[in-house]
Amino acid sequence: MSDHEQTSVLDARDVWRTYRRGSEEIHALAGMDLTVRAGEMVGIVGRSGSGKTTFLNQVGCLDRPTRGSLKVLGTEVTSLEERALVAFRRDRIGFIFQLFYLIPTLTVRENIELPLIFARRKDRERVAELIAKVGLDENGDALPRQLNGGDMQRVAIARALVNQPKLLLADEPTGRLEHRSRDAIMEILRGLQREGLAIVIATHDLSLARQTDRVIELKDGRIVQNERESVVFRAA
Repeated sequence: MSDHEQTSVLDARDVWRTYRRGSEEIHALAGMDLTVRAGEMVGIVGRSGSGKTTFLNQVGCLDRPTRGSLKVLGTEVTSLEERALVAFRRDRIGFIFQLFYLIPTLTVRENIELPLIFARRKDRERVAELIAKVGLDENGDALPRQLNGGDMQRVAIARALVNQPKLLLADEPTGRLEHRSRDAIMEILRGLQREGLAIVIATHDLSLARQTDRVIELKDGRIVQNERESVVFRAA
């Protein structure tokens, strides 16, 4: 096995996602190629409709490419049957979103524990460890409505990590946060990166993207830049 295969967490090769609108074909992704390795943080930028979220949905096994190869942690996920795909997504990939998606009637601790319940597992020590890791030691019994936006995103990050994924996908993770909370969330993500987690962030925020190791710019489902200093995208 090559060093590339040993360290690669994501390998996307000629990934297309095509939708039909009447007689018209819409190419949301058009030949995406991307490799992400363990311990690497990659930022994906582009205007609305450029394909950022569509690509995360393919990588996160929430949708299937129309064609192409998509290997996550060495597994060709495009060939998995639906039940295996659901289990792979649950156990191997973490997700955080702009809207948090916390259950309002569950406490911080219960929200973090939810993926374990779905997997029919219990690990109170893991939940407690993550509550401490994201700095919510005093809020374990709080409900989401009692938290500010930054703390709600901390809960979402802890929930994403509870199954110990090797890949974390973040779709506009700081989009609804004020400046101080954005910085705090990025510091948590950098700490996870240092521990070897591969992180892919889709964002409109160039200042956030520039804190990653590498910036990928998408336009019309294609990569138009794949380097840190040459991003031409500007948010509308």
